[in-house]
Amino acid sequence: MASQWGEDPRIRSREHAVSLKTAAEPQQQEPSENAGASLRELPRWMHLYLYGMHGVTLDVLLSSLQGVVTNRDPKLVGFSSPYLCIMHALTHFALEKIYSQKKCFQGRPVVFHLVFYPSVYIGLQILIGNINTLTEQVRVVSGTQLVVHYILALYFSQVFHRGLAHLQYHPDCRCADLWRSLSGPDRPSCGLPGFVRFIFFGMHGFLDEVLFTSMFNLVENSDGTLSGHTSLWSFLMYGSCSFVVEKLYFHLHFGRGWGTWRRLPIYICFIYTWEFCWGLVLRQFDACSWDYSHYPHNFMGLITLLYLPGWVILSLYQDVLSNVLLRIRCTRGLECVGGENGEVNGQLESKKK
Repeated sequence: MASQWGEDPRIRSREHAVSLKTAAEPQQQEPSENAGASLRELPRWMHLYLYGMHGVTLDVLLSSLQGVVTNRDPKLVGFSSPYLCIMHALTHFALEKIYSQKKCFQGRPVVFHLVFYPSVYIGLQILIGNINTLTEQVRVVSGTQLVVHYILALYFSQVFHRGLAHLQYHPDCRCADLWRSLSGPDRPSCGLPGFVRFIFFGMHGFLDEVLFTSMFNLVENSDGTLSGHTSLWSFLMYGSCSFVVEKLYFHLHFGRGWGTWRRLPIYICFIYTWEFCWGLVLRQFDACSWDYSHYPHNFMGLITLLYLPGWVILSLYQDVLSNVLLRIRCTRGLECVGGENGEVNGQLESKKK
């Protein structure tokens, strides 16, 4: 009797502890297995979107730098068009397929990265530059342009394609759950870093302004070339503004449960304030690229209510972009999701092989 009374509680407590441990283990492994199973490569439409937007950014950057060298213009205005956006998307999608064939150059990576890929890249860029004037005359490419194209080819093969290969898409999980998993204090983030989101929003600002100004030139000036323009300062302005608006979206929508029409006035007030402050500072250095003095309902020529519908549309679209970026994961940091055993990372590596 004494032995039974003395041993039974210990045995029962041990059995209870073991049962709790075994019951808890599947719950810890299940999220990481589900996370690894639902992670996929970026969709094709997302590749095309990124390539087109990135191509417009390069157009604006190169043309604005050329303007600085020739005219010393502090406005840093650059040019592109919707046509070039589509061409960049298609050509870089083709270059992605060519980059995926680097495995055929095993043992000769220098030949692929320094000779083959740059040659194809330069050839496609020359074709794009001549496609408008091909029926009239072939445009001669200068030595400086060849050097620039070669440097860009190295950038794409060594930086851009490699970075894109580390991104995975998470389409099967709710955005609210993804936000909580990334913002939790006990779990390090595997989402896109803040500087990458800033760069994305800055490039998207370039795309927005080029599309808007090209449509404006078509309607007002009957410009059939669909040439649009923006400024390098817009990259900083749009990137920082959208970055803050995204934080507002996460806090107000996921944190407080505010609906779209309750958040929208806050977005609009912040956007107008941001545009006015940036314009006021840039005007002091004669670097402000916009002037709304001839528009109705303007204030100091820096903001106007005439563009309110456009800002509303962009604010709503901003939430869509934030949800898309929320679903993107960096595979380099997936060990924080897979736990100590790194199960998710192992699954992804096995899939790649």
